[in-house]
Amino acid sequence: MHLPKLSFGDLSAKLPIIQGGMGVGISLSGLASAVANEGGIGVIATSMIGMNDPARAKDPEAADHRGLIEEIRKARAKMTDGLLGVNIMCALTNYSDMVKTSIREGVDVIISGAGLPMDLPGYLTEMKEEMKHDVKTKLVPIVSSGRAANILCKKWLKKFDYLPDGFVVEGPKAGGHLGFKAEQLEQPEFQLEQIVADVLDAVKPFREKHNKDIPVIAAGGVYTGEDIAKYLELGASGVQMGTRFVATHECDADDAFKNAYVNATQDDVTIIKSPVGLPGRALKNSFLDAVSDGLKSPKKCVHKCLHSCAEEKSPYCIAQALVNAYKGRLKHGFAFAGANAYLIDKIISVKELMTTLTDECETYVDAHKERFDQFLTEKKEDLDAFVDEKKDKLDQLLKKEDGK
Repeated sequence: MHLPKLSFGDLSAKLPIIQGGMGVGISLSGLASAVANEGGIGVIATSMIGMNDPARAKDPEAADHRGLIEEIRKARAKMTDGLLGVNIMCALTNYSDMVKTSIREGVDVIISGAGLPMDLPGYLTEMKEEMKHDVKTKLVPIVSSGRAANILCKKWLKKFDYLPDGFVVEGPKAGGHLGFKAEQLEQPEFQLEQIVADVLDAVKPFREKHNKDIPVIAAGGVYTGEDIAKYLELGASGVQMGTRFVATHECDADDAFKNAYVNATQDDVTIIKSPVGLPGRALKNSFLDAVSDGLKSPKKCVHKCLHSCAEEKSPYCIAQALVNAYKGRLKHGFAFAGANAYLIDKIISVKELMTTLTDECETYVDAHKERFDQFLTEKKEDLDAFVDEKKDKLDQLLKKEDGK
């Protein structure tokens, strides 16, 4: 069996694998272009993207604006295949500019989370008017429940007459900030398998009524090709993976950051309380130990990057800590990581990783061919029934028109 394509409307990637956007600086043009060239969807993380701009201290928003344009163009220059996406957190203070700049630069997909992107389609309308032509950029929110997916579909339809082009469903085993309360992380009803099923159920009526495919992407704890196959079997159209791509040569982070993954044990993977008020998954180190021991004191924020950051109560600036980690200065920062980071034991190329994932997935499917054949048959029957229903409605409509 060959892996299916992952399509958002008229845009398709050869492989159903999205490389998760990882900030600060972990997934920039180097990693994103390498993933795209292997047939996946490479994603640039926009948070603090202008961190290396010498003028950032004076004008952070302008620096990030320039940085995003530079990274998108560098990625495009290296790409020969695949799709290019950006990850833009709703919590960013420069969210509007990051979205509009991405659309102007012609990115294929905007993936947006850290809050519900209620007004995201409005930017498409605004940019169409500014640019005087249609734009191809697809809009894919990140959600952690069927309820959130349902809310976005209803709100976007009512306000913009637009449905999401897909959903990334992020479970509690993801790295970085998590869309769950700390006590929910281990509860069965919040595990990825369950919330993927919930989101599939939530979007089904919108798919059928509006005749639009809305692919659902499983994310958070997806580690092997076997995992990919299992989520495809559950009905997902693809997966998003972050942690596996950190330990690649093409990852944009410093080697010290990558080696923190390689050297991590299961006990090193921990849940922290972030200064932005959310739980997050990270790797233990001396910096986080000092935070736990109360040895860090509040500092004046110079970045002003997140709406939700209570700087006066924060023991440290998370933006600066993540910049330090990206640059390999882990004594002054820490690495966010997914629940399976401790399984990584070496750094490999993106090509080798994508090949391994594809081979593992296809091997699993072949070994469970009978079950997958039944799954595909059921999917075909559902599709045939859907087409027949639409055909009957069209025939009835035509008959009414003829009778007038």
